[in-house]
Amino acid sequence: MPYLMRVELPDVPGSLGRVASAIGEAGGDIDAIEIVEKRDGFAVDDVLLEIPAGTMPDSIISACSVLDGVSVLWISRYAAGGNLFLDLEVVESLTEDPATAQDRLVDLLPIAFRVDWAARIRRGTDGLEVVHATDAAPTSFELGAITAPTRLPGDETYVELAAPFGEDLMLLGRRGGPEFLDSELARLEHLLGLAITISH
Repeated sequence: MPYLMRVELPDVPGSLGRVASAIGEAGGDIDAIEIVEKRDGFAVDDVLLEIPAGTMPDSIISACSVLDGVSVLWISRYAAGGNLFLDLEVVESLTEDPATAQDRLVDLLPIAFRVDWAARIRRGTDGLEVVHATDAAPTSFELGAITAPTRLPGDETYVELAAPFGEDLMLLGRRGGPEFLDSELARLEHLLGLAITISH
């Protein structure tokens, strides 16, 4: 069964190897690793794992957490399965049909950012209305002014992020965490700008 684990580790040679060994010894099999952010001598990586039936994710967390300087920030089943969807692949997909690039981006963001839903919304005369959204997205929203990618308070179920998208807004929701990192806000802003450029 595929899981996605976000882990913080010292940004020094050998750290990732120690984490990979710990995962293997605990019964996990690594399918892919993506560096999400580097900061203050640490790296934050997303690790796509295959965990066989009968192996508990807690055993993977424990094996990693005993390593010096390593913290597991989050682990959850990964419904997208298979692989990590890189930003370049998103852009490539958008260029296949520029006329639909903005809505296509909405469909791709849950995979690229490992979130549960994405929604493109617009301020209308009756408040915020959904222009295009993935299946799990809420149908109503309440937001103040959003002038830059912004972490929203969310609730006990979701952490959320909103960003300007031309005249519209893009919202993302991630069930149970982890919190959105600065690097993810920057990535989102970049992809939204590219989608607008491609669509024109």
